[in-house]
Amino acid sequence: MKTSLVVLAAGIGSRYGGGIKQLEAVGPSGEIIIDYSIHDALEAGFDKVIFIIRQDLDEDFRRIIGDRIAKICEVDYAYQEITKLPEGFTVPEGRKKPFGTAQALLCAKDVIREPFAVINADDYYGKEAYRTLHEYLVSHEGCEDGKLSGAMVGFILKNTLSDNGGVTRGVCRLGENGGLAGVDETKNIIRTPEGAAVMTDGGVVPIDPDSLVSMNMWGLYPGFLDAFEEGFPAFLADPANDPLKAEYLLPIEIDRLLREDRAKIRVLSSPDKWFGVTYQEDKASVREAFSRLIADGVYATPLM
Repeated sequence: MKTSLVVLAAGIGSRYGGGIKQLEAVGPSGEIIIDYSIHDALEAGFDKVIFIIRQDLDEDFRRIIGDRIAKICEVDYAYQEITKLPEGFTVPEGRKKPFGTAQALLCAKDVIREPFAVINADDYYGKEAYRTLHEYLVSHEGCEDGKLSGAMVGFILKNTLSDNGGVTRGVCRLGENGGLAGVDETKNIIRTPEGAAVMTDGGVVPIDPDSLVSMNMWGLYPGFLDAFEEGFPAFLADPANDPLKAEYLLPIEIDRLLREDRAKIRVLSSPDKWFGVTYQEDKASVREAFSRLIADGVYATPLM
């Protein structure tokens, strides 16, 4: 069965200082995080890569990574643009950013034709995550008991925090038999001496550092794209959403499908430690982490 790796790489990276953080070198031979992700995915059995990028990144992206990856596997592109909206909708005046990760997948709907994994371009998930996710995708059919079926790789919250500022994480609520009951998208989670806390307008609220969180690593089937397409107009028309800032996010939409009893999501756990580049200051620690992985024999250098 053919499977694709969908790489979400259209983020503007405002917290990173406006740079193109997805294209920053972190490996000793100039590798970027996406290099390691694709290496692990191909090793696990994925055979196609779909990059979702901004149109203005196209030339740099192809030069730095896309053309290299096209030499070792099938590659396709989709472009997330703020103007790609359902019929009857226009971009709110003053809106600058695209509409989030679920919209990004809709922008790639025409090129996603097989079971697929979704990842963030600036996150490192580890080898085991790809192995377990690929195994799930090839052993299921995308529908179970009349519902959309998929999987999510969960990580321990305390292993996903930045030392340099607050982060947004999808805090998971678990149901029966290893299923996902819901995802609470939680902003401004910080590391504290006690473990972790959420920075709110009312102060600092402790949160269980051992909570399972989504790092936007999902195993889905094309039927989910139809469900996201159906929900997008309601999101855009909802007066409760800030027209300038609200985002149509993948974990929030999957949570909606769970609440509507239209989907079943299996939670797959990974022992690997996540790390990524959210802030400029994170780059040094990520470089050190890859140096340790290379020293331990997990990766060769150069990688590919």
